[in-house]
Amino acid sequence: MSASKPLIGLTTYRQRAQSGVWDVEAAFLPSDYFEAVSKAGGIAVLIPPQAMDSESAAKVISTLDGLVICGGRDVDPALYNAEPHATTDKPDTRRDELERALYGAAIDAGLPFLGICRGQQVLNVLRGGTLIQHLPDVVGSNKYQLGNGVYSTAHIGVVEGTGLQQALGGDSEVTGALYHHQAIQTLGEGLRVVANSGDGIIEGVELVGHPFGLAVQWHPEHTPEDNRLFEALVTAAQKYRSSK
Repeated sequence: MSASKPLIGLTTYRQRAQSGVWDVEAAFLPSDYFEAVSKAGGIAVLIPPQAMDSESAAKVISTLDGLVICGGRDVDPALYNAEPHATTDKPDTRRDELERALYGAAIDAGLPFLGICRGQQVLNVLRGGTLIQHLPDVVGSNKYQLGNGVYSTAHIGVVEGTGLQQALGGDSEVTGALYHHQAIQTLGEGLRVVANSGDGIIEGVELVGHPFGLAVQWHPEHTPEDNRLFEALVTAAQKYRSSK
């Protein structure tokens, strides 16, 4: 058993970015994500969107002790046989393909993972589920995504007896930072709902039978005062590491 810190892979954006005199396509990730991993006792390893088949994904996963599928652009509606809503982002097919491959390899390997916002949606679609493409059409307001980079907060109910509740120290409610205009519609195969908003929007799921397979719709990296989900992931990653 190695005493070194567990390696946690995090997926990133890949798009135009500016820094000084440079205006180039770049891979990047808000520092909140990897600071949360570091604070929890892990080492963050960033994974940029790139072509990756299942064999390559399995090789990447074999080097990691845990995985975070981070937030970002809307999932391509073609992946769940839907036409795009007028508000749906232009697909980032390269990232869709990468994250689907990584999730598949992580599930096969029993690797602990945490999906965040888009990460929950990618997991649900991978498992055959569908998405609500624009929540204001369903709930009548933009309270889940205020826009202009402003997060809203909500009290999210946690289902009793779930892995999420265990990760939260037994709490039946958590305050989440929200910034999503899409959410799960039809639940994917093998997933169970572990958290809901006050009006019934699915805010958390876990993969049944997986050692630690959790995805949430809110942004736990945006509430550094509550780092419990990252701590739970790192603890699971340490256990996974020791079993190698």
